[in-house]
Amino acid sequence: QVQLVESGGGLVQVGGSLRLSCAASGRFRSINSMAWYRQAPGKQRELVAVITRLTSTNYADSVKGRFTISRDNTKNLVYLQMNSLKPEDTAVYYCNAGIVRNYLGSEYDYWGQGTQVTVSS
Repeated sequence: QVQLVESGGGLVQVGGSLRLSCAASGRFRSINSMAWYRQAPGKQRELVAVITRLTSTNYADSVKGRFTISRDNTKNLVYLQMNSLKPEDTAVYYCNAGIVRNYLGSEYDYWGQGTQVTVSS
């Protein structure tokens, strides 16, 4: 019923910037928190940043001061602006959203397919 699609990944040099986007589409009532996760080869998926429906934010310590998460509730979009990129930021980045699908009010988690970010020296 709901689809999340990420875009904006790619190859960038150390110190460069990328902006990831995630669009939610389908039939649903509302979106609660949205988040970005990442997973590097051989490592577990980790939370990068989260934003609530009222735009409160939290970040992993490793990205504080460099990454900014934002959202557009009208357009059902969430963004991750990544600046001062480091090689250790290389990973597949996944969009996550808690979505209320109908009037019952239950929240379901949805995931995007992931977008590759590679930071080279």
